[in-house]
Amino acid sequence: MKRNQKKTEPLKAGQRQHIAFRMNFLFVAIFVLFSLLIFRLGYMQIVKGEDYARSLERTEEIAVNTSTPRGRIFDRSGKVLIDNEAKNAITYTKTSSTTTKEMLALARKIAQLIEQDTQRVTMGDKRDFWILLNPVKAAEKVPKKEQAELSKDDNKSQKDIQREINQLTRDRITDEELATLSAEDIEVLAIYREMMAGYAYSPQIIKSDGVTDQELAVVSERLDQLPGVNTTTDWDRVKKSDSAILGSTTSPVEGIPRSHVNYFLARDYSRNDRVGRSYLESYYEDLLKGQKTIVKNIKDRTGKVVETKTVKEGKPGKDLVLTTDTDLQKALEDVVSNKLLRLKQGPNTSALESAFLVMLDPNNGEILSLVGKKVVKDESTGRWTIQDYTYGTFTSAYEVGSTVKLATMLTGYNEGAARIGEVKIDQPINIGGRYKRSLFNPNGRVALNDIAAIGRSSNVYMFRIAMGLGKATYRPGQGLPIDKKAFDTFRENFAAFGLGVKTGIDLPGEYTGVTGTETVPGKLLDFSIGQFDTYTPLQMAQYVATIAADGNRIAPKILKEIREPSPDGEILGELIEETPVKVLNHLKNSQAEIDQVKKGMHYVYYGANGTASGLLAGAPYTGAGKTGTAESFYYTGNKSNPVIPTINLSHVGYAPADKPEVAYSVIVPYISTNTKRYPSATASEIAKEALDVYFEQKRQRNAKADGAYPDVRIQK
Repeated sequence: MKRNQKKTEPLKAGQRQHIAFRMNFLFVAIFVLFSLLIFRLGYMQIVKGEDYARSLERTEEIAVNTSTPRGRIFDRSGKVLIDNEAKNAITYTKTSSTTTKEMLALARKIAQLIEQDTQRVTMGDKRDFWILLNPVKAAEKVPKKEQAELSKDDNKSQKDIQREINQLTRDRITDEELATLSAEDIEVLAIYREMMAGYAYSPQIIKSDGVTDQELAVVSERLDQLPGVNTTTDWDRVKKSDSAILGSTTSPVEGIPRSHVNYFLARDYSRNDRVGRSYLESYYEDLLKGQKTIVKNIKDRTGKVVETKTVKEGKPGKDLVLTTDTDLQKALEDVVSNKLLRLKQGPNTSALESAFLVMLDPNNGEILSLVGKKVVKDESTGRWTIQDYTYGTFTSAYEVGSTVKLATMLTGYNEGAARIGEVKIDQPINIGGRYKRSLFNPNGRVALNDIAAIGRSSNVYMFRIAMGLGKATYRPGQGLPIDKKAFDTFRENFAAFGLGVKTGIDLPGEYTGVTGTETVPGKLLDFSIGQFDTYTPLQMAQYVATIAADGNRIAPKILKEIREPSPDGEILGELIEETPVKVLNHLKNSQAEIDQVKKGMHYVYYGANGTASGLLAGAPYTGAGKTGTAESFYYTGNKSNPVIPTINLSHVGYAPADKPEVAYSVIVPYISTNTKRYPSATASEIAKEALDVYFEQKRQRNAKADGAYPDVRIQK
């Protein structure tokens, strides 16, 4: 016994050591594993926590296409130009798990509650709906054998083959089979197609036009039986001004224009979102569009949405206050329209079709009025009528004649081709036997300084400046070799006034005009008197405003203020931002040179031989301006008589002369096809009437409110 006992004692000690080792190893392993776990949790929470949180938000939070009104648009006095009109609407929101069968059954229920217009249902819609209702018969349209033959084409993917099979199925549906769709089926289809048009979790309007109070009430009472259906308020865009520059928007049916789908989808729009289609509605889309509601969808394990929480409420778009004055705009439109109609009733007016007037503040670029009118014949009555052509003020360009001579003179000063007070001889210029002359001096010899050259509109004075720029030596009766770089010199200088370049206006589609391509000597002389390149009415207004502002070229602007939506519909919302004055450049000319040109403009109105002498006689304000006449050509599109010689009239100026408040341009293109006899004072008359309107309205405002525009109340 003692011997056996001695043999077992060493075994027990070894076992204890082995067990202790295993236990220690186990504890170390557990410690390491827990350390790794703690490290991993720390890494996930601290290092990657924000990434995971953002990932979670992307899967749960979505922007839904709620019907948030666009911002309203006002004139500078608070009058509404574009408003929103509320209307009843019925919407449907599908989920990612909604089946076609469920949507079809729901459409049938809805059809029993409302009257749905079926005019938008297409033949393609009917074929697809017939297939949906008759799946067995539809499958027989393309037999298995034919499908197998189509599948043998190795050049086509399986997707392309299936698309071809689907198209064959549609094409083989007969008119008789489509005729089996009842009127009730078509109405269900009309509802179903609207339900299908939307995206998952984004409300889609089923009906918003003509939803009666009874329909709204009936649907509202049964919402618990109509999953995804809701009753809400939609809105229509209502224009209270005829001005085309306000633009337009798409409808919920149109949604995003196909030409801009990628642009808008990249900016979180839905395909059925309403967007600005043109001009201001388009240019300021980001401000007007409003903010969608952000919701969080809580799903169960199957992916079914069990709860929807609103994370961020939708907001209407920002309100815009424009620089234009409705009263002034209306009065000036009447001035232009009346003049245009009277002219059209006269002789030699087959080419006459439009007239333009732009008035802006030269100190800050604010556009007070953009007027473009077009005269067209009403086919039903045979009478001439007036249509809005406001956008023509910056999308159409014309030869403007002598109104550019202010820029020619300042270019001459700047390039050393003229000096302040310099006298040049006005007499007919003979280039190779062809004469070019001033209208007031067809045959004589008249000495003119620079002021009189502008006031009397001397062509020859400007020709001599052009010769100086072209480094030409004039020899009567001979040719006139020139340095062709003079064309570039002219255009570079003219661009500083805004001529031939974009003005910087906050509207899309601005046109810069036509740049002549010929570089012969005669065209250089024509350039100097406005008979070569073409300019828009807006460019002409910026040009004269640059002179009025002592050389500062300021970008014209149509937006004055951005405001929060009105809190009560009675007062304008809180001011967010007032658009700043944007000085694009300053003329290289000295103040003395600019002042000298201003004296010439003063001569136009008040000099004994001024081309508009007496125009402002007796007016309670002073002004400075320049008249223009250009020979032009009207392209008829008629093969037998494609081109008609015509006359363009123009006028630019500013007032008051000592402290300008307004700068203006008038262009009446193609006023007459008789280039010898035409109503030459027309543009000047429009300018005078426009100034009378402006200063009379200013006087009336001063009498009422010390000259201030009432910016607080919303005027309906």
